[in-house]
Amino acid sequence: MALPGFGAWHEDPLWAAFYDWTVEHGTLGGALWRIGIGSDLGLLYEAAEEIGRQPAGARILDMPCGGGVALRGLKPGQGVSYVAADIAREMLERTMEAASEREVDDQVEIRVADVATLPFADRDFDLVVSFTGLHCFPDPRRAVAEMARVLRPDGVVTGSMLASDTGARYEPLRRAGRRARLLGPMCSRTDVVRWFAADGVPDLAITTSGAVAYFRGVRR
Repeated sequence: MALPGFGAWHEDPLWAAFYDWTVEHGTLGGALWRIGIGSDLGLLYEAAEEIGRQPAGARILDMPCGGGVALRGLKPGQGVSYVAADIAREMLERTMEAASEREVDDQVEIRVADVATLPFADRDFDLVVSFTGLHCFPDPRRAVAEMARVLRPDGVVTGSMLASDTGARYEPLRRAGRRARLLGPMCSRTDVVRWFAADGVPDLAITTSGAVAYFRGVRR
């Protein structure tokens, strides 16, 4: 049973809006990240800059896009095709509102999608981003396979996750997240490196900050 006021991800739970708020309010949000999960919010901002480095004509998949926090990396007039995908229609609506506020909505397309069965062709994207997603998915192994499948050769996958192997300090957080149905089975840093390698993304780089692991790799 979910805790009151939370709900499942397809229902756009209260936690999703709170997460978006912390990202958009860097000073206070950064302090909350340090206290709650021992992590540097600045690493998320740095990872999102990968989006802004994509050339005109590039195709980008943001899965799950949530409320659109990764749009901070997208530049007005960049000339890319940015597909924001999520299982919750409400989150997609918030993403489009954020895109309009940032004046990048002309580059953004929203799609309702399940990461376990992405509705895209093989090798469809130059960049796949998945911030704070893998720990929420019911089947993280399947999610990795799908993200790798839709990535073009020499394309980049980057994202972040609450890892299951960052120490006992964060175990109460992981247990509470599962009880609230905000977290899935999760995976370790070793798992995600091994899975991506098996799906054509070798040498995945991992940066750990508190409970959060950031990853980046290139499709071969």
